[in-house]
Amino acid sequence: MPTHAAATPPKRPLVIAHRGASGLRPEHTRTGYLLAIAQGADFIEPDLVLTKDGHMVVRHENEIGGTTDVASHPEFAARKTRKMVDGEAIEGWFTEDFTLAELKTLRARERLGRLRPVSAAFDGTDPIPTFDEVWAIAKSESQRLGRTIGVYPEMKHPSYFAGIGMPFEARLAASLKAKGLDSRNAPVFVQCFEVGPLKTFATLSKAPRIQLVSAEGGPADDPKATYRDMTSATGMKTLATYADGVGPDWKMVVPVVDGALAPASSFVADAHAAGVAVHPWTVRAENQFLPTALRRGDDPAAHGDVAALYAALFAAGVDGLFSDFPGLEFEARARFMAGT
Repeated sequence: MPTHAAATPPKRPLVIAHRGASGLRPEHTRTGYLLAIAQGADFIEPDLVLTKDGHMVVRHENEIGGTTDVASHPEFAARKTRKMVDGEAIEGWFTEDFTLAELKTLRARERLGRLRPVSAAFDGTDPIPTFDEVWAIAKSESQRLGRTIGVYPEMKHPSYFAGIGMPFEARLAASLKAKGLDSRNAPVFVQCFEVGPLKTFATLSKAPRIQLVSAEGGPADDPKATYRDMTSATGMKTLATYADGVGPDWKMVVPVVDGALAPASSFVADAHAAGVAVHPWTVRAENQFLPTALRRGDDPAAHGDVAALYAALFAAGVDGLFSDFPGLEFEARARFMAGT
């Protein structure tokens, strides 16, 4: 009787919780991270910025007017200012002008309140966490649940912080070493949109590194470079010399043409040929963020056919995927792995 080789099972992509379960809870909060883990996330993502006294805290940007209640604190009214960050003029309140103790008096709030009222209901619940506190969540939940939950920190605006005398790379490398995360197989990925800081970090830590890229533009620390060139078949080989993976806008993997999902590009194949993993960002379930063909109804806040987007990205061969709704991604992955 002839024998047949078993079909190769599909690769199991990582569920990466973008800023926590940020479609359902305010981003970068203990509440959001715990929900993401409960929903099956493999990694939770803390974006890192610095305080005046040198602590790494978790906010999407160093400007915190949109994600905290700082504007309602009269004692900090005079801290509102205008700065140039990576060539962009930004007005607001900035973490580097506050001590950690001062930031701990603030509370997080939903950035997209009208679009995400479920999340906005939790405004005022959580303080700003430190990176140490987010790692403690991952570590304790890993022990409690009996599965490894990793952390996926991003160095935000490292060249800007270096320019004000607060270099990021050695600080993060030392923190990872103290946490036992200074190894090739540690449950951590360090990501950055800039190139130089990621290369510098590579000399200080063995932790895996991810080069973030956008569909347009280029890294803030190298005006001559473009993300498109960096992620060409040739560019991927250069990227592989200092990074273990690449984090593209998901539309670079599955393009949108005339409002609908088109066949996958060569992005994943080019990356994998260079030995580079692919972790696209960021899938969101609301109509407002989906291609026209996947929207359902006219309400921007209503969920569309996000399952079709997850399926297309998984079928394209991605190694991991950022989502604001890790529970929905977890379910979609289960269907993908089962071939249904």
